[in-house]
Amino acid sequence: MNPRRLFLLDSLGALLTAFLNGVILTKFQDLFGMPPKVLTILSAIAFTYATYSICCYFFIGQNWRPYMKAIAFANLAYCCLTIGFVFAYYPSTTILGLSYFLAELIVIICLLVIELKTASYNAAGN
Repeated sequence: MNPRRLFLLDSLGALLTAFLNGVILTKFQDLFGMPPKVLTILSAIAFTYATYSICCYFFIGQNWRPYMKAIAFANLAYCCLTIGFVFAYYPSTTILGLSYFLAELIVIICLLVIELKTASYNAAGN
């Protein structure tokens, strides 16, 4: 995949995550069960990742591989943190909340695999 497009896709996905966690899930906390404080933390992290990726999209030139690997590992860290929060707040998290976080994790893991493959594929000169 084109690295610039992948940075753009990552940025748009992170913005969507930031909005969903920071606005929608927070507003309807009773439906999802995750505490607003946790959702705010996840939203802030996602917004930071969105900012990073959009900056990479606009400013990174030929040396994009380390930046792609960095956002992939950051996404992995976000997934681990999310899993930790889900376990920590499992008793209060609803089925809808669990479904949302599972879907989010699946999408992010797919994206980070593509990011790592793209960085490795292009680094090999293929």
